[in-house]
Amino acid sequence: MSLPTRVKLVDVGPRDGLQNEKQTVPAAIKIELVQRLQEAGLREIEVTSFVSPKWVPQMADNREVMAGIVRRPGVRYSVLTPNLQGFEAAVAAPRAQWPDEIVVFAAASESFSQRNINCSIAQSMERFRPVVQAARDKGIYVRGAMSCVVGCPIEGEVAPRQVAQLAALMKDIGVQHVGVADTIGVGTPTKVQRALEATLQHYGINDVSGHFHDTYGQALANTLASMEMGVWQFDASVAGLGGCPFAKGATGNVATEDVVYLLHGMGIETGIDLDKLIDAGMFISDYLQRKTGSRAATAVLSKRG
Repeated sequence: MSLPTRVKLVDVGPRDGLQNEKQTVPAAIKIELVQRLQEAGLREIEVTSFVSPKWVPQMADNREVMAGIVRRPGVRYSVLTPNLQGFEAAVAAPRAQWPDEIVVFAAASESFSQRNINCSIAQSMERFRPVVQAARDKGIYVRGAMSCVVGCPIEGEVAPRQVAQLAALMKDIGVQHVGVADTIGVGTPTKVQRALEATLQHYGINDVSGHFHDTYGQALANTLASMEMGVWQFDASVAGLGGCPFAKGATGNVATEDVVYLLHGMGIETGIDLDKLIDAGMFISDYLQRKTGSRAATAVLSKRG
């Protein structure tokens, strides 16, 4: 199959990237990060999470952030809503501040599901079913994140049949799009393609995306392997922010800058200005007082002097 001529990137930095930071990141900084990402050309941004501050204190300012972003036409703003209470909080604000999309998440591994959200995969689906229904009733798009699709920190390797089973469950509760996530970054191209094949038994190619962590340096290879199958949508995180609190040693998401550099070097359109994206990554990295996790950004910045 020929490679896609255009790729859509979802920057998950403001939510997935920042949620586990130990230092509190003020709402104003998060809002500025979203602003800079959309100025760089991002049209899909995962902004925040409507989850109990007890579990994720970094996202306690979710309403303030959603109220503070200056929305641009053509940009889709998504939020994580792990339960009905979270969804209701997300739509308690005036309609202009509602998310365009919500994200629910489940694991392909039973052990990880128990550790991450304290319930079985089947129980998680019943928890999400009313959330999905409520969102769709209000015209809000629903994306599902399928974690641990090739490996689990507890069970080890995850079989494609487990991924297919999860995709079927997601489809059954009304999830419109699924992200195939290598949460701990152990995937290699062949394993990722098998997970995608399993997912494509239940979803069309336009309703599947990739979400790869770079723990073993495989994220870009896995992105290319996915594109060879026709997948054209991917999550990435500015400056490589983020990790997984339940997976020891798992590094951050693949850096958006690195994916953009790869794609542009292959003549594939993204609509993203790499220089502005690097500036956005430097903005948040400077605030966090550490170097960017993007190799492409590091290389470009060294040339700038």
